Amino acid sequence: MRENPSFTELLRDQVRAGLTAAHQYLAAAVYFDAQDLPELAGQTYVRSTSNHGHAMRMVQYLLDRDVPISIGGLGEVRSEFDSPRAAIAFLLDRERVTTTQISALAAAARESNDFLGEQFVQWFLAEQVDDVAAMSTLLTVLDRQDNLFDVEQFIRRELRGTVRVDTTAPRMAGAR
Repeated sequence: MRENPSFTELLRDQVRAGLTAAHQYLAAAVYFDAQDLPELAGQTYVRSTSNHGHAMRMVQYLLDRDVPISIGGLGEVRSEFDSPRAAIAFLLDRERVTTTQISALAAAARESNDFLGEQFVQWFLAEQVDDVAAMSTLLTVLDRQDNLFDVEQFIRRELRGTVRVDTTAPRMAGAR
């Protein structure tokens, strides 16, 4: 692969950001569990796993393209929040930052005519639309409900569902 320093550097950075996001969602899940909010905890545990998977998809892409990759430290992870609403608002802000980062990856691939890189990033852009929408919904529900029990009931009723298998997802490193 003709290595595009801009795209590959951004992708390497995004691996770190994805692993940090996974730990951030894990920290939020533990916060919700400690508050006896199992549905909010469940939503964020799932998102922790999802973000870890996103990072591992990026790792596999770099390995497949013979681009050097190393796994280092994480960014800062926040584990204390003033309220469940504050936790979800924080996570929504992080998703918006991630969307900006993934968009920059797509732009860098396009600018360098890296068509494989651009195609690879398209899946992550679609994922970000879903992730921002889901977190926005949670924040809206929290803003509309005075009782956290009602929020938990909403999640149980409306947001729990069957796990869909996305056959278009890029392969994850370590998944054989």
